[in-house]
Amino acid sequence: MPIRLRLPRTGEVLGVIDQRLGFGKTRVICADKLVRVCRVPGKLRRSVSTYEGNFCIVRPWEVESDRKGDIIYTYTRHQAELMHTKGYLKDLES
Repeated sequence: MPIRLRLPRTGEVLGVIDQRLGFGKTRVICADKLVRVCRVPGKLRRSVSTYEGNFCIVRPWEVESDRKGDIIYTYTRHQAELMHTKGYLKDLES
């Protein structure tokens, strides 16, 4: 069975969860070389799990877009391995 990948759309960036800060906030290192403090929006809170080292899709806020954002999707281990082999994670590895 093929693995489906959700790729970042316009206005979204890939990121790696660096640290869980508490109160629903996490520090994410994004592919555009910015470190953002992110949260999971309320309607996604039950379906998106955040663990250190997981790859995720971040939607930066309109205000303070270089410092804050929302985590809208996290990848499973198998999806992350597939993204690594296809070369989508090159910006995050360096």
